Amino acid sequence: MVASSLKRWFSDGVFRTILRNASYLASGKLGGALLGLIALACAGRGMSAALFGTLILIHSYANGVGAVVKFQTWQFIVRYGTPALERGDMATLRDVTGFSVGLDLASGLVGMVCGMVALPWAVDWLGIGREHLPLMVLYCLLIPTMTAATPTGVLRVFDRFDQIALQQLVTPLLRGVGALIAYFGGFGFAGFVATWFVADLAGDLCLWVLAVRELRRHEQLGALKPGLFGPARRLSKSWSFVWTTNVAHSIWAAWGPVSNLIVGALLGPAAAGLFKIAATFFDSASKPADLLQRSFYPEIMRLDPASAHPWHLALRSAALSAVIAFLVLVVVSLGGEPVIDLVFGARYVAAFDLLQLMTVSLIVAMAAFPLESLLYMAGRERSALVAQAASAAGYAVLLVVLVHFFGLWGAGLAYVAGVVLKTLFMLVPTFWAYRLRHELVHENMIGAAA
Repeated sequence: MVASSLKRWFSDGVFRTILRNASYLASGKLGGALLGLIALACAGRGMSAALFGTLILIHSYANGVGAVVKFQTWQFIVRYGTPALERGDMATLRDVTGFSVGLDLASGLVGMVCGMVALPWAVDWLGIGREHLPLMVLYCLLIPTMTAATPTGVLRVFDRFDQIALQQLVTPLLRGVGALIAYFGGFGFAGFVATWFVADLAGDLCLWVLAVRELRRHEQLGALKPGLFGPARRLSKSWSFVWTTNVAHSIWAAWGPVSNLIVGALLGPAAAGLFKIAATFFDSASKPADLLQRSFYPEIMRLDPASAHPWHLALRSAALSAVIAFLVLVVVSLGGEPVIDLVFGARYVAAFDLLQLMTVSLIVAMAAFPLESLLYMAGRERSALVAQAASAAGYAVLLVVLVHFFGLWGAGLAYVAGVVLKTLFMLVPTFWAYRLRHELVHENMIGAAA
């Protein structure tokens, strides 16, 4: 019976495409994770715990500001550009990509300026010495490239997940090599900050190069000409979609960086470093779900939400992800402590206790990955926004309260509660959308009525 069900699952061409694209991304992420561990190990061993935490806070500050102002333009491109490409409407595709480039430029520059203006206050709140202020100003220059999601959307629309997988190796490779040089060369804190800066910049620029190459191959280089109000008038509900997804993802994408900042502000840079190590291992453990989501979303956008097909795909993908989560959980429980000891040193082993607590939520987090994509497919972006906002607000409150009472252990408890809250708040509107799926109007044919 089980064998028959599995055979039926894998006979679905869309499901096989999802797994194929996820495997492309996994190849890049696996190599990137290993290289990333090398970089963190060198930084952890090459500096004191306080300086290591300071490096994490500088990186988290720029990432956090970028996450707040970032528009999810890759989702906009997939949502609007995929159906346009399917019907050969290249004019609409150019509007979609041009609008996305304009949003990326505007939000990136706003984020950079705001991040720099807030720095004098931020360094005091985070407990970072003012002698590190010039390095933080330098790192804020990366915010415009950090916020740009247009090239990712272009590559996904053209089904070039192999190119995305290649790009995913650039930043961790350069960071790993640079960290080794900084460690053995004795370049200290400034050397590690420079390594993180160069690696992030090179990875972001590489993504743009790959997107330009793909557009040139399709003779659509003009698609990167930025525009805002003109394309928006020709794209139905474009502003509503980008603002909704921006707010939703700004709230939740800031989870990691803002968590590090809160822990650092309440417990100090050393505690922020331990929390970052545990969170890095948790993120690595949950990567299979992230990769499945990135390949799942573009594929279901080609399907009719009123049919049962995308919903069945979601169940199959969630079940597969849950099984992978269980296996990963076993591996982390058995091998997490010796790996942390080997990579970072005995003084960071305390992060394993925190990691064990956080992995309680791993199966829930990985099994729930299709929920957000289903809501976007069903045109329920605002439901996803409410779910993200409510769960993030609950997590932030719990993080502050539990850290106050339980210290670093409380940060782990808050992390678990946040994952559970997000899943519950996403599940309810997704179930409702499924019940009403026959009433859904498929809006992917953008511009057809224009």
